Amino acid sequence: MKQAFRYPLRKLYLALLLIFLYAPLMVLIVYSFNKSGDMGGFTGFSFKWYIELFTNPRNDGVLQALYITLAVAALSSVISTVFGTIAALGIYAYRRGVRNAILNITYLPMLNPDIVTGVSLMVVMTFARLPFGFLTLLLSHIGFNVPYVIFSVLPKLGQVDTRTYEAALDLGATPGRAIRKVVIPQIMPGIITGGLLAFTLSLDDFVISYFCSGEVQNLSVLVYSMARKGVTPELNALSTLMFIVVLGLLLLINRRSDSVISF
Repeated sequence: MKQAFRYPLRKLYLALLLIFLYAPLMVLIVYSFNKSGDMGGFTGFSFKWYIELFTNPRNDGVLQALYITLAVAALSSVISTVFGTIAALGIYAYRRGVRNAILNITYLPMLNPDIVTGVSLMVVMTFARLPFGFLTLLLSHIGFNVPYVIFSVLPKLGQVDTRTYEAALDLGATPGRAIRKVVIPQIMPGIITGGLLAFTLSLDDFVISYFCSGEVQNLSVLVYSMARKGVTPELNALSTLMFIVVLGLLLLINRRSDSVISF
């Protein structure tokens, strides 16, 4: 009897939780297609605000921020994927005790509140006398993306049969060639997942970008500054597009992720 009562209660709890989490997003998406652009009521379905977003000259700043966001996300994901993969290979080569110590340190940027990481990176950029702009924004995104790539690649390294690497060395391959031809193809799913995750995190980041961007604005910082003045219909359309892109990337990442970090 108790079990029969608990099961519907759990389903009700899950339904209420999903409504609480996703109802605001659904409202935003619905009103991005509102013909009048008024949040007071839905007056008709229209793509007007999506067209306005890309054609109205007053939205040139939004498009510029979009280009900066995509450029930073693409560059930071590629660079952090390369650095993170190399770091994962190096970490995995250590003994278990040393490896665990390094992993605990690598966890810190992921566990830190974003505001702490953002302020820390801002202090480092100031100390290095780097002018705040595109370069500092890119470097900050690379910095917080690398740990996520490392923890995406390491599980795949744990699945690699080391005998294939040793066989390549026995057959005359150099260590670098053996890694490129034997190890990298086996861990490629983890590398791709790490790259997609890095791209998604860069696309979505606000706090760290806010502290390290200077005069350059990506979409998250621009949307924040626009929202303080009032929500416009174009902002609803832009937010909807960002949500769809990030959701698609996350679904792709989850589809490719087939293991939990374990060594």
